[in-house]
Amino acid sequence: MSRRNVLATTAGVAAAASLLDGSPASAEELAGGGGSAPQGPDFADLSWLEGKPAETPGSTWGVPWGRGRFPGDQQFKLVGDDGADVPVQTWPLAYWPDGSLKWTGHAVGPDATAEHLTLSAGEPASPSTPVTVSESWKHIDIDTGVITARIAKWGTDLIKHVKRGDRTIVTCGHLVNITQAEAPDPETSSVTRERYTSKVEEVTVEQDGPVRAVVRVEGHHRKNEGGKKSWLPFTVRLYFYAGGESFRMVHNFIYDSDGSEAFIAGLGVRFKVALTDELYDRHVRFVGEGHGQLTEAVKGITGLRRNPGDAPRRAQIAGQALPDPSTWDQRVTARLHWIPTWGDYSLSQLTSEGFSIRKRTKAGHGWVPVDQGGRASGFGYLGGPWGGFAFGMKDFWQRHPTGLDIRDAHTDTATVTLWMWSPEAQPMDNRFYHDGMGQDTYEKQLDALDITYEDYEPGFGTPYGVARTTELQFWVTEATPSRERLGHMADVVRAQPQVIAPTEHMAAAGAFGGMFGPVDRSHPVKAEVEDSLDFFFDYYRSQQDERHWYGFWDYGDVMHSMDPDRQTWKYDVGGYAWDNSEISPDMWLWQAYLHSNRADVFRFAEAMTRKTSEVNVYHLGEWAGLGTRHGVQHWGDSSKQVRISNANYRRYFYYLTADERTGDLLHLLSDSEKTALVLDTGRKIRDPEDDYVPDPTALDISFGTSWAALAAAWLTEWERRGPDWEACREKVLGTMETIAAQPNGFAQGSAKYNMETRRYAIAQQPVVERSNLANAFGRIEICAELILTVDMPEFEADWLRYSRFYTASRQEQEAEYGGRFADLFLYAYARANAFVYLRTGDESQAEHAWHRFRNPIKSWEIFPDPDRQAEEVADTLNPSTWYWIATNEIAQWGQAAVQILAMAGDFVPDE
Repeated sequence: MSRRNVLATTAGVAAAASLLDGSPASAEELAGGGGSAPQGPDFADLSWLEGKPAETPGSTWGVPWGRGRFPGDQQFKLVGDDGADVPVQTWPLAYWPDGSLKWTGHAVGPDATAEHLTLSAGEPASPSTPVTVSESWKHIDIDTGVITARIAKWGTDLIKHVKRGDRTIVTCGHLVNITQAEAPDPETSSVTRERYTSKVEEVTVEQDGPVRAVVRVEGHHRKNEGGKKSWLPFTVRLYFYAGGESFRMVHNFIYDSDGSEAFIAGLGVRFKVALTDELYDRHVRFVGEGHGQLTEAVKGITGLRRNPGDAPRRAQIAGQALPDPSTWDQRVTARLHWIPTWGDYSLSQLTSEGFSIRKRTKAGHGWVPVDQGGRASGFGYLGGPWGGFAFGMKDFWQRHPTGLDIRDAHTDTATVTLWMWSPEAQPMDNRFYHDGMGQDTYEKQLDALDITYEDYEPGFGTPYGVARTTELQFWVTEATPSRERLGHMADVVRAQPQVIAPTEHMAAAGAFGGMFGPVDRSHPVKAEVEDSLDFFFDYYRSQQDERHWYGFWDYGDVMHSMDPDRQTWKYDVGGYAWDNSEISPDMWLWQAYLHSNRADVFRFAEAMTRKTSEVNVYHLGEWAGLGTRHGVQHWGDSSKQVRISNANYRRYFYYLTADERTGDLLHLLSDSEKTALVLDTGRKIRDPEDDYVPDPTALDISFGTSWAALAAAWLTEWERRGPDWEACREKVLGTMETIAAQPNGFAQGSAKYNMETRRYAIAQQPVVERSNLANAFGRIEICAELILTVDMPEFEADWLRYSRFYTASRQEQEAEYGGRFADLFLYAYARANAFVYLRTGDESQAEHAWHRFRNPIKSWEIFPDPDRQAEEVADTLNPSTWYWIATNEIAQWGQAAVQILAMAGDFVPDE
């Protein structure tokens, strides 16, 4: 992008101070009178992430708009590439401070089949069969025009029934949990297991059409047979689209145990399926790898000693109604009762590398092996010519141990269970992995930290309050789908069809600060950087598969550092194991997607966000809102910080997909500064004579990693107009103003934060606080977005000053500030210099950004040359050549590459 284009599309906001109260903008202000904010286009050309899907149950996505482009109540229309109107539902996701739309959420139903779509202001088309919601005192009914679902307001069942026409096909949709009190031990001879089912406690309609309806169901798992014992709080959202024959479920549960007393031996979702077809007309389907399928009937009439005839055999394989048995070869018809009926089928994916299928006639009889394979899709079907139930779980093999069960298919009512944790596996074991090794004082813990990089403290390695979200999809069909369609339905389960806006639109609208642009290989140096970006992502994707970074709690994360001697990642070495968002790999991946629009990058980032926003974060208890630093276990390290629960990492996924579950977490984080009252993050390094007592008027919240995460959460709550948006607006404005007012501004490093005034105290003396990580957890990015959002010249001036000097020489830093900054990641932090150029036009800053980025000053820092990197990876005998593999290096380099290319691309060096 040229300097002129960049400045035109991502120039900063100069909003009038009177507009900061969130009141609607005037016509003059919406016309651009409020300042030089990026407005971007007044339409969005949209497409599908993986290309036009062959099957879609509906899709939901977000689109950004420049400040003042549209008023808060703007309606939107959607047009396909054939010129036809496409029914669309729209709602606001975020507002600019003047009340104009910043992000909008949109939904289309399964009839949206155009390859390209255009979104613009206008009256939306209405669906021919809108989804409707009706509510009574005991249930909620959803009607898509094809299926109707009844959602219970209390009791065991979340879904009472699903009908297609007059026929009830699915009933008793509920959650199941199997728990054992004893620790998992394969040699335990007698283990007592308890069974729990869902207990619905609260049901809320969040959207009621006309294109999409959303119902939120909350509750706990309660012990069967009227027991009062309950645990595992859950939130389930059910999604229905106009004209759809399917519904989606997003299931979240919170693990409310310390892991030492109750062990999950099974966790799933279960339905009853009505079957009225003849046994030979009941069909079972599992889709394995690709579109490969198990194609069987409950009573098979193929492969027999006698041939019933071509017509019945072909019909059974195709899943169609068989002709009347009187037309078959009577040697078969007369002996149908001797053919076994197979009522139970089970598919188990106990590792990422293998699944197995088995079946039996009924309970009490032996299982017969059917087949084995590698990585199942997680999709199955049970039904017949008069209707059926298709079901699937996203990330099925990646989130092992999982399973799909069909039971009693030989009766009038079968049971289908999707196991998020299969009872065929060993029970879940979340106990801490060592006994503390005598680390009973801070002195010992810090000494151990110096060797294993693990920050241990007794009682802190608890999983109490971590969570996991699983996505499921269900269809209620009028007949058994064709083999081809079943394959396409499995593809939907693997990856929900996703509508996207292109990079150019996102950047022009100033999304996430707008510090990215499209892929550009027009110059040799740019091409080299682009190749390196691709190399690093492809390397991590290949490592995920080669090292099997999969599993229920693990999938989506990456490892922190390599061990060259063992030629593996340091999976068992303290803080070098799971990365847990250390130094922002989440942001690297999302920015790499925004830069490239690559589907594989999006899916990798999506899986990381699902994992890091749930497993890394505490959702219950006194630490709710805090995240856990990197370690052998995701919750094991005693360092609990907002820099890990970081809203900066979640905002991308939320705004790109309008995902409500991620929205819940963003709201949770909007007051996570309160955790400073219950946990002193500096407790181990504080002066022993300092009898520190948390004071709400004088909390230790630094301007670096902590403020960056909090500011992102506050801004998100403000712009979403969440329940606490007014308080969060005051926190954003108060901290921006009082950071800028410090004697040394951002370089001051920290000050006492007052929760009552929502401002920092102003220090009396200038100091320079050194920190290598201050910019590594989203501060550069959130400051850019704040500058685009809030008209506060003093804040912008201080941030630009700080950005100029952070990567300057020590002598320049000392001359300007009276002290020097840190000296790590300067090549990556040079992206802040590119932002200075973007805002001021100072070409020396653009040149400096490229110079620092291309010439790291540390011998171990990344050299952006994929050929050299590959050569060094192969050199396993030299530990120094493996250091660059550390995730933190790659994540910071990747963010810098994307941003410097976009903001200072016209000053790329010739050599």
